[in-house]
Amino acid sequence: MNIHLSEYYNIYKSIYHSPSQLIKNITECWFNDNMYCPFCLTNSIEAFGNNHAVSDYYCNTCKEEFQLKSKKSKFGKIVTDGEYNKMVEAIYSRKTPNFFFLNYSSNIDHIINLIFVPKEFIVPSVIQKRNPLSSNAKRHGWTGCNIAIGSIPDKGKIYAVKDTKPIEKSIVKSRIISIDFLRRIKDIDSRGWLNDILFVLSEIKSEVITLDDMYMFVPLLKKLHPSNNNTEAKIRQQLQILRDNGVVEFIGRGIYKKIGCNI
Repeated sequence: MNIHLSEYYNIYKSIYHSPSQLIKNITECWFNDNMYCPFCLTNSIEAFGNNHAVSDYYCNTCKEEFQLKSKKSKFGKIVTDGEYNKMVEAIYSRKTPNFFFLNYSSNIDHIINLIFVPKEFIVPSVIQKRNPLSSNAKRHGWTGCNIAIGSIPDKGKIYAVKDTKPIEKSIVKSRIISIDFLRRIKDIDSRGWLNDILFVLSEIKSEVITLDDMYMFVPLLKKLHPSNNNTEAKIRQQLQILRDNGVVEFIGRGIYKKIGCNI
């Protein structure tokens, strides 16, 4: 994978005078030329036509769909996305795309990071509703959303490029396989609970964790799932599911050990 952008910059700098249009074309062309499908490892991903509702790209082999977000600096805790209701509808109809989050150098010379987030991690708890546009706006009443990538667990953020270094395709693929059990969970609320427990595991930095460590996050989980009246029991249930799928190991007496490096 070539991480350099200079050849694309030289092609488009005299065509696009708008900085946003310039970087959009540079990063999209780089992505078209360099990115493979992380699911089936097909060498290229195809672009949809303009104004496709949710996705930007698709794999012609396995039919997975993708959306690309680019930014000069590192992504913060939230990323601006499209219309709120369309995104929520896409989640519950299981039509959410997979996401790539790309950040490039300040001089538009090279790719710094490219993070892949499988669609199973795009759940309602990571979609934030923005305020509707004011009555003075051209599209008054339109309501956008943010993706709270800071609330996506580490296991759901898979690097294809990290600190300017491309990651081996086989490593990317193996990390996708490790979370394949989430794809088999069709109920969105159940998947949301697993995502939130995985996020809590990401927040606890020690390799060995206790139920008391997990219970420290009960207020957060109650806020995310206000209709649940027994959060502690739900935590134990989700840990059992993660244990059965090789994400954590049960040691005994309320003690668990993380399996793998990206939890």
